[in-house]
Amino acid sequence: MVSAVSVELVAVRHGMTFWNLERRYQGQRDIELAFPEAEAALERLRLALGDERFALIYSSDLTRCRQTLEWSGAVENSGVTPVFEPRLREIDFGDYEGKTYDELKDRPDYRAWIDSVGEQRIPGGENGADLRARLDAWLGDVAYAAHQAASGTGAPDGRPLKVLAVAHGGVIRELRRRFENVAFWDSTVRQAEGRRWQLTYDPNTQGGDPWQCSCSSAVPAPASATP
Repeated sequence: MVSAVSVELVAVRHGMTFWNLERRYQGQRDIELAFPEAEAALERLRLALGDERFALIYSSDLTRCRQTLEWSGAVENSGVTPVFEPRLREIDFGDYEGKTYDELKDRPDYRAWIDSVGEQRIPGGENGADLRARLDAWLGDVAYAAHQAASGTGAPDGRPLKVLAVAHGGVIRELRRRFENVAFWDSTVRQAEGRRWQLTYDPNTQGGDPWQCSCSSAVPAPASATP
């Protein structure tokens, strides 16, 4: 049985790919990172995570996320075995994968998907409800794993267990909608950037989300304004 547990979840988007540069929908296509274009942002991410130690590390099983995780140095720094998780894949863009906005803009089904803010099913792919269902299942496993880790080794000084997830833009968009109540079009994060959430999971919550967020911030943290 899972009891209440506190988690600090850091979710970062994979680095730049050539399809990102061409503004193509990638979805679940297994696209590699683009070098040298991706390198500067990946280095910033590595520096941002350099002093962090994670109790649990997850990554989408797609190559661009695996490569981003490797660049981050988080596995070596934390000394834990990552879990490569298909449920952290980008939404399945079906017939839209490999295409650009200009190639799709005159399709009625594409316009309807845009107008539905991602809720209409993509032809041959998923809709927002599908993505939420698999992320909810994954978060349930995170709660269980965090509970087991806290029971076995304990979180130092009672601090939340730190969890890293390397995923995709659509995944982080959905997590921001859930934890920050951010609108669909306002929740984009750039490549090799992400969000940090201070979360509490309470399985006894009645009639609401068992995950509650008390604080959120950008990763890497924005540079301080020059006086």
